[in-house]
Amino acid sequence: MAKKETKKTEEAIALDVQLTKTEAFIEKNIKKILIAIGAIIIVVVAGWLYNNYMKGKENDAQKAIAKSQQAFALQQYEQALNGDGTLNVGFLNIISQYSGTKTANLAKLYAAVCYAKTEKYDEAIKMFEDFSQKDDQMISPASLAALGNCYIQKGDNKKGVDMLLKAAKAASNDAISPVCLLQAAQVYEAEGENEKAVELYKEIKEKYFRSPVSADMDKYIERATK
Repeated sequence: MAKKETKKTEEAIALDVQLTKTEAFIEKNIKKILIAIGAIIIVVVAGWLYNNYMKGKENDAQKAIAKSQQAFALQQYEQALNGDGTLNVGFLNIISQYSGTKTANLAKLYAAVCYAKTEKYDEAIKMFEDFSQKDDQMISPASLAALGNCYIQKGDNKKGVDMLLKAAKAASNDAISPVCLLQAAQVYEAEGENEKAVELYKEIKEKYFRSPVSADMDKYIERATK
């Protein structure tokens, strides 16, 4: 019986020693532990607040952009860009006020087109380049193609063609790719690089034969090989 009691006492002491060590460790490292826990809480709460804030911000941005989109549809590009002083705040204000939202990113694309339509190509190029590309086969390739056209308008044909070819590859569809390849081929032909032009005309004919653009490829090929 005495042995059992001794064993229990020893176990209790050992447990007490272990608890004392744990308490000592906690006491010694309490600041570090609290800082670590606090950091975790801050990250979690900050993430939650940011997500909810961005949701609210995104909703506000979507409401704000509607009037600018209407002005854009009416080809009122200056108003679409800068607003009208009333309900239409303009794409530029949406970009600055709702930075970080998907809507603000879309506003950059709209603004780029507005600048291009009003022949402000430097501003258009900046907006097109600031626009965050997505992995899709329509909007992103179209923005690259528009960027390429802006470079061509400024006389930088090499960069323009590079953008057009990049757009054609990114799209890889009958709607955008043949149009981009045709534009690039015509630039090559205008610069006397007929072999490169013919290669692109043939690519359109063979790869994108379903597109209406391919209908005149034999004529283009004949012209470029003379």
